[in-house]
Amino acid sequence: MTPLRIALHQGPSGVPATSSESLTALESAAARAESAGASLLVASELYLTGYALGGAVRDLAEPADGDGARRVAEIAAEHRISVAYGYPERDGEALHNSVQLIGPDGGRQANYRKTHLFGDFETAHFTPGDVPVVQAVVDGVTVGLLICYDVEFPETVRAHALAGTEVLLVPTALMRPFEIVPQTVLPVRAWENQMYIAYANRCGREGEFDFAGLSCLAAPDGTVRARAGADDDLLVAEADTALLTASRLRNPYLGDRRPALYTSLV
Repeated sequence: MTPLRIALHQGPSGVPATSSESLTALESAAARAESAGASLLVASELYLTGYALGGAVRDLAEPADGDGARRVAEIAAEHRISVAYGYPERDGEALHNSVQLIGPDGGRQANYRKTHLFGDFETAHFTPGDVPVVQAVVDGVTVGLLICYDVEFPETVRAHALAGTEVLLVPTALMRPFEIVPQTVLPVRAWENQMYIAYANRCGREGEFDFAGLSCLAAPDGTVRARAGADDDLLVAEADTALLTASRLRNPYLGDRRPALYTSLV
């Protein structure tokens, strides 16, 4: 099977952009990703609106099929690329910190609501999701969706591994001083769960938040196939399913589990 070529869009940095500015930046990133041969573009957490929103998030949130989604669908179809992006989702009176995956035909393929909320801003304004595993297929590869803090919980990533996720997409808004997550935790998560993890972070200072950048693609052999620095960037790297298959044969973690011993965990 042909490797899945993934573009990770780190940025834009600075004060929260308007949705119009974010979409302009996304279109530019999609054009560059297309030129680089990528078939999947992953943008950051709350990409459409910026993260440092405070109470304004309620006015900026939109339904999963809102104006922002329609514009992302146009971008995806124009450049024949799948796009995963973060946005504040409105569902009735509830707000969710969500990521949506749009296919290369502009169709909505999956929508995931962050299950583990981080910090005062998120817990004050968002309702946590209650569906732990959301998946879709991109170019024959099973991809799963999580958001930022979710990937720091071993249980969430293991649930994806057991459900057959091959590449885990993680739009992120990781702040300093938590650089240990992309530098150390993610390669371990990829290794212990035998999957690729595509982690697309924000960067620069936004209000009270100083985002760490360091977007990366971690591989099932524990290596990092691509790593951004602290500034705006577009990384392009491949998730090789042949390597994944070989790695799973060498690494017996998933097959050697004894679930009957773990009931106390839940």
